[in-house]
Amino acid sequence: MAFEGLSQKLNNVFGRLKNHGKLTEKDIKDAMREVRMALLDADVSFKVAKDFVNKVSEKALGAKVMESLTPAQQVIDIVHGELIELMGTSTAKLDFPSKPPCVIMMCGLQGAGKTTHCAKLAKWLEGQNRRPLLVACDVYRPAAIEQLKIVGAKVGAHVFEEGQGNPVEIAEHGIKYAKDQGFDTVLLDTAGRLHIDETLMEELKNIKARTTPNEILLVVDSMTGQDAVNVAESFNEALDITGVILTKLDGDTRGGAALTVLAITGKPIKFAGIGEKPDDIEPFYPDRMASRILGMGDVLTLIDKAKASLDEKEAAKAVKKLEENKFDLNDLYAQFEQIEKMGNIKSLLNMIPGVAGKIKDEDIDEKKMPHTKAIITSMTKREREKPSIIDAKRKRRIAAGSGTSVEEVNQLLRQFEQMQKVMKQMGFTGKGKKKRFPKFPMNMNGMGGMGGFPGM
Repeated sequence: MAFEGLSQKLNNVFGRLKNHGKLTEKDIKDAMREVRMALLDADVSFKVAKDFVNKVSEKALGAKVMESLTPAQQVIDIVHGELIELMGTSTAKLDFPSKPPCVIMMCGLQGAGKTTHCAKLAKWLEGQNRRPLLVACDVYRPAAIEQLKIVGAKVGAHVFEEGQGNPVEIAEHGIKYAKDQGFDTVLLDTAGRLHIDETLMEELKNIKARTTPNEILLVVDSMTGQDAVNVAESFNEALDITGVILTKLDGDTRGGAALTVLAITGKPIKFAGIGEKPDDIEPFYPDRMASRILGMGDVLTLIDKAKASLDEKEAAKAVKKLEENKFDLNDLYAQFEQIEKMGNIKSLLNMIPGVAGKIKDEDIDEKKMPHTKAIITSMTKREREKPSIIDAKRKRRIAAGSGTSVEEVNQLLRQFEQMQKVMKQMGFTGKGKKKRFPKFPMNMNGMGGMGGFPGM
């Protein structure tokens, strides 16, 4: 999870502050020294870390904090506010002109994920009821055009290409094609290099001059830390970029780039790449990211993911089956499919307040859900509808067919039976009143802690 190390260190600092009750000036200074070290360890630039701590210290040493009944919480609130300030006080949106098409020039170094994020952004734009066109302007990297076609096809986006021609002319022709064919957004996939060089910058300047893009988005790899910020600074000086797409924020990144880009370049992070799937991109919300860093969870993003991923009709059908006590393994499989669409289970759990920051890698076994799904698909239609008919012989067949063990099959059946009992207790009585909801056992060890089911 992104910022995991920083989040853990900051929570340790604030945990010690809470144990103090009333805070002295020395308590705050000691805490701020640890905060500065945590930021530096997260690869935040020295100047940004120093300015951040000075601002927090100045506010934390105010009379209101020192005299407060909950001074530690006051300090946390100040840090939360300053983190938001550091990353941007509001979500930076794309600048769509009144007259289409909107031209978005995508740039970045080779290997940062520029081409794949062209397709991801195209898919996101389609979700905003826009009609994007991908234009292949990278004529140097082997198979770059073919890659754009492949990722474009995955998200259902049209790709304009003219082979190994002049990138500036291809960009112009692509925009004309978009106007003629009714595309309202154009994504120019420009060439990258292994490092910043004059030739690359000159070509990008020429494309900018000839196409006058509404947005120039720089794609940077958050795993490179301060190098990502240096890249952003160089591209900004040459092109005056309008924003940044930060990739791999789902990985084990220390977070320095996200916390430093705006302060160094003055340009906001507009999107974050959060995985490898075509729809693993989201607008960058500074306030939500600040909450994640401080272990406060991120309920709003969790709700957004649920709205985007979950099928309302399927959910309503599942609820009805639960109420009628007809929920079977087919329905359970469908629920697993819905949850998988929302993304990595650990990242989802870390968005829940009270759970955020407390989930360890050993608590989650991401392989469990695929194993469970394999067990269910190895059953016959009748077995999925009525698991009670599954005897020892059937269990051995199911285990062999799913590549699992009889023990794992038994575990799934026991947990499903337990769930059915709970759901029966939750069912409606003859008077239409729901019975009291009993406590449901939660097994964090290898189950993910949600309902005790494998992989959840």
